[in-house]
Amino acid sequence: MRALHLLKTADGATWALRQIRELVDQGVEIHVLIPDGPLVAEYRAVGASVHIGQASLPTGRPDRWPSLFREFAELVETVRPDLIHSHFVGTTLTMRLALGRKSLIPRLFQVPGPLHLEHGLFRTAEIATAGPSDFWVGSCNWTCQRYLKSGVPANRVYRSIYGVDIKQFEGTQSGILRSELGCFADTKLVGMVAYMYRPKRYLGQRRGIKGHEDLIDALAICRSEDPTIEGVFIGGSWGDAHDYAAEVMNYGRNRLGKSGHFLGTRNDVPRLYPDFDVAVHPSHSENLGGAGESLLMGIPTIATQVGGFPDLISTGETGWLVPPKSPSHLADAIREVLGNRMASNRIAANGQTQARNILDVRNTSQEIRTLYERIAMEGQASNTLIPNPIATPTKFGGI
Repeated sequence: MRALHLLKTADGATWALRQIRELVDQGVEIHVLIPDGPLVAEYRAVGASVHIGQASLPTGRPDRWPSLFREFAELVETVRPDLIHSHFVGTTLTMRLALGRKSLIPRLFQVPGPLHLEHGLFRTAEIATAGPSDFWVGSCNWTCQRYLKSGVPANRVYRSIYGVDIKQFEGTQSGILRSELGCFADTKLVGMVAYMYRPKRYLGQRRGIKGHEDLIDALAICRSEDPTIEGVFIGGSWGDAHDYAAEVMNYGRNRLGKSGHFLGTRNDVPRLYPDFDVAVHPSHSENLGGAGESLLMGIPTIATQVGGFPDLISTGETGWLVPPKSPSHLADAIREVLGNRMASNRIAANGQTQARNILDVRNTSQEIRTLYERIAMEGQASNTLIPNPIATPTKFGGI
């Protein structure tokens, strides 16, 4: 089995790297088309054949499309894959437009997040480029259901999440972050781990999609009643969003003073999580985001009721869900978590158990391999369902 994977970045998307590593271990011959960058060496180290080049469609530069399509088609002719696996909207458009709707090579778009599906124009445009050989793998239930509602046949929509290395989140000791910050013994740390993405004004966004400003406002509300609460924000700017990141940090300092800690990008996040009293994921649009990580660490977890968060979190059972873009609801949930530690720890333990069952990359990559065999060997998807570790879908061909 030979698969060509398409990535638009070599700076992030480590979820794809983990999946590819496991697929190689399972005997799949993996080729990766990726721009040059820091992760290229890691793709080679896990056994993938790396092809340096552009895979994502430059939507603002149509003059570059002919050469991009020609180079892509030549690569496909050279690699001769049994199927092509795309991980981003831009790489999916390149794949489809370069090869045409009538291409016989099975093409799989594993949708990393629901953002483009939330906007009718972009959703319609993406679906319109697909042909009979195209399949979709939603990384959450919301994504799969959105495709079905848009008229995509059920036997071409599957569900499989991107897994994580669950052992990475085991056996970590607490105290490291608190020591670094010089916290008092009674300080309550409310933490968030996410890059800062500049708002996309053309989509009507006024605040960053990860919701940093919402959490800052929620913490200001909480601190008006309990000044021992402090906020920790881990994650720097994504790409060139340096000005926006500076705006967020200035906003945080104005609202929270010295009780807002902005640590930038860190490579030791699993070592820092244990000192969080509560982890918050206030995204406006998201797949599973970082909720899986905080759940795996056994940290009481609050997330917004968007995208894939409900696949992992049920309020009062494995965590807390709140409406997006609502600092007041975030503040209420934070107060609830901190106000009843015994109940919160029990809920966090439930969330940790569920996350370990769901998120193991060894299992999720096996789902993808099974799908490869189905669509590549049989030439079409079957309606027979394969058990899903989160919830077995009944209305689409889910894994």
